[in-house]
Formats: sequence, C-alpha cells, structure tokens
Amino acid sequence: MEDTSHEVAQEMMKLSQYIDVLIPRGGRGLIQRVVQTASVPVIETGAGNCHVYVDRDADLQMATDIVVNAKVQRPSVCNAAEKLLIHRNVAAKYLPIIAKALQDHGVQLRGDQDACALVPGMIPATDEDWDTEYNDLIMAVKVVDSLDDAINHINEHSTQHSEAIITNDIARGHEFQQRIDSACVYVNASTRFTDGGMFGFGAEIGISTQKLHARGPMGLAQLTTIKYEITGNGQVRK
Repeated sequence: MEDTSHEVAQEMMKLSQYIDVLIPRGGRGLIQRVVQTASVPVIETGAGNCHVYVDRDADLQMATDIVVNAKVQRPSVCNAAEKLLIHRNVAAKYLPIIAKALQDHGVQLRGDQDACALVPGMIPATDEDWDTEYNDLIMAVKVVDSLDDAINHINEHSTQHSEAIITNDIARGHEFQQRIDSACVYVNASTRFTDGGMFGFGAEIGISTQKLHARGPMGLAQLTTIKYEITGNGQVRK
C-alpha cells in the first residue's frame, strides 16, 4: 500500500472479502480505533500496563533486580513494567531501597499516599496514573494490604498483557498466576520476557492481549489455521 492515510486505513479495515485478519501495531489509540472500526477480524495486541507485585515474603535483592529490569531495561516497549505494588508488611523496609534503585536509573516515581510517605520526593499519583501505559522512565507505586488487594487492583487496571509476583511462597505465587487475567503471569521473573524471541517463536508478530485464538507472544505458527485435506474412495456416512 502506497497511500498510508487514515482514510485508506479505514477503508482497509472493511475489506473482509480480501483480508483474513488485522493485527494493529502501535499506540493504544490506534489499536482501539481498529478494534472499534474494523469488520475484518482483529487480533488485539500491544498495550501493556504491566505490574510487578512484591509480596510479603519476597527476597529483597531479587525484588530489586526484577523491578529495575522490568522498568529500566527498555522502558518504551509494551512488556516494560509500569506499576509497582508492594505488600504493606514489607513496604517500610523494601520500598525505600527499591525506589532508590529506580531513581538511580532516572525513573520518576508517582505513588499513593502510603508510598509517598515512605519515599521523600515521590510525586502523588492521580487516578489516571493507574491506567496509564507510560512507555517512559515513569512508574506508579502502590502499597497494598494483601495478596487479594494486589490481584484485585491488577485485574481492574491491567491491559491483560504481563504481570509478575515476587515471592518465596510458591503457593501464593501459584494463586497469583491462577487469578490474574493476563496473557503472561510470572513468578519471580521480569515481565520483559514476554517476547516472541524469548519464547522461542522466532520473529515476533505481536503480543496478543485478547482471548480469541492466539494469546501472548505470537510467531508465524501462532497465526496459522487448520486445514483438513481428506481423500476417500466412495465412503459414505451411515
């Protein structure tokens, strides 16, 4: 296509007689426009309001390493962490240390009232922050009372892309994986692993955040469909 205007794109979204599927790659606005406009089937990809939750019995060094990696290693991509949740029982001990590690990498922190009280200079978060994918060195921080609170907050504000829990309690990690409604849910690992290359799929087509057909990182195999080729010699069904 030589003409990449919005008008031609809108027309393409209706060409179901020629196009099997659309995979929008870009910002959240583009993705939502395609989802809401197209009559061609759409695989929704990309937007990543990803969370890392530091549980009450997390290993501090592991938590710090994972949070910094998830936020800093490549902040402009959809699998970078945008939100940090931390259990109240360990917030006073862990949060100032993790916050300093993030700030040392130039991350601007925006927190709820409890987080701001523990980290001097943290910017108060707004309601909008909890739903924002920054794609930048910005991270919102919230202190939660329990695993339930963390799960409920994530399921309310997530784009169903990638979430992580840092914990030494495998049962709690498994519960987190079972109850979080996202394409990729990690225990003690960075959200940055959500990638077609990391998953062994080769070149990545995208990361699907929907539940229809492909979900999570997609390679070519994930975009194939089934075709049955049947050869008979006069069989009939009785």
